[in-house]
Formats: sequence, structure tokens, C-alpha cells
Amino acid sequence: MKKIKAFIAESYGELRKVVWPSKESVMASAKVVIVSTVVFALFFGLVDFLLSQGIMGLFSLV
Repeated sequence: MKKIKAFIAESYGELRKVVWPSKESVMASAKVVIVSTVVFALFFGLVDFLLSQGIMGLFSLV
């Protein structure tokens, strides 16, 4: 039981040392993640569409 109390006390002490990001920093990072996710999704969707159309066109020639 002593070890558990020591662990909790040490964990609480370490959490007090953490430098938490500001709300503005978190919002800016979230915007970057959302925008980059949308851009990559559109890019890979376009690549998938073009490749599937190419393969369908290739099979229709056979």
C-alpha cells in the first residue's frame, strides 16, 4: 500500500511539472491536422478514382 501511495504522489508531482499548451496553440494544431487530413483524403480519393477508371478502361479494351 505504501508503494501505491508513493507512486500516486510522484505521479502528481510530475504532472505539476508539465507545461500544458495554450488553447490557441491547441486550436492552431487542430486546424493544421484537419486541413491536412482533408487535403490528403481528396488527393488519395482522386488518385483512387483515376486508377480505377484507368483499370476499367484497360479491361474494356480486352
